[in-house]
Amino acid sequence: MTAAVNRAYEYLRSGILSGDFPAGSRLRETDLAEKAGVSRTPIREAIRRLGAEGLVHVEPRLGAVVREWSREEIEDIFSLRALLESRVAARAAVRATPKDVEELRRLAQSMADLADRPTGGAREKIGRLNAMFHRKLMDLAGSERLRAMVGQLLDVPLSLRTITRYDQDALARSLNHHFEIVAAIAHGDAEWAETVMKAHILAAWRAISSDPAT
Repeated sequence: MTAAVNRAYEYLRSGILSGDFPAGSRLRETDLAEKAGVSRTPIREAIRRLGAEGLVHVEPRLGAVVREWSREEIEDIFSLRALLESRVAARAAVRATPKDVEELRRLAQSMADLADRPTGGAREKIGRLNAMFHRKLMDLAGSERLRAMVGQLLDVPLSLRTITRYDQDALARSLNHHFEIVAAIAHGDAEWAETVMKAHILAAWRAISSDPAT
């Protein structure tokens, strides 16, 4: 049963974060069980877990529904990310090796290359590389407490598919921040890395807050 629950959970969670199950959509157990290749019981348990994580809630007469986030809630999440992820960057700056710096630089350059030569699905590819960049910083920070705290906040920006909603100026600004974060880490300058990361996250909020859909 555990394997089936995990399969159902990953199916639903990835669908919510990718936008396949958008905010406000109803999660019908019978349909989901058929698509995920499991029985209704693992689907029900997966929905319970996602409810505990804040991605799903149960509405009277509708059942399980993908949660919609208010503008105020999203702003709070980005404010908290700015505090926590700036600390992550500061810790990474004093722990990174030259090899780590080179890996971060390659990721930053790969994102910039995609932006300069856009192809089909370029924004989605940039989004995946961006997640890898931030995950690498988290690994370098070496704090499981920070990892857990930030992890609780990241699902909402992922479900909003933040980077796909940037205009060109916002995207260029975000990519430039990556290079500056790498430069700060290369110099072992925790304060610089912390400052740029805070600006990076706050700029992300500013970029999507101007979108009428937010």
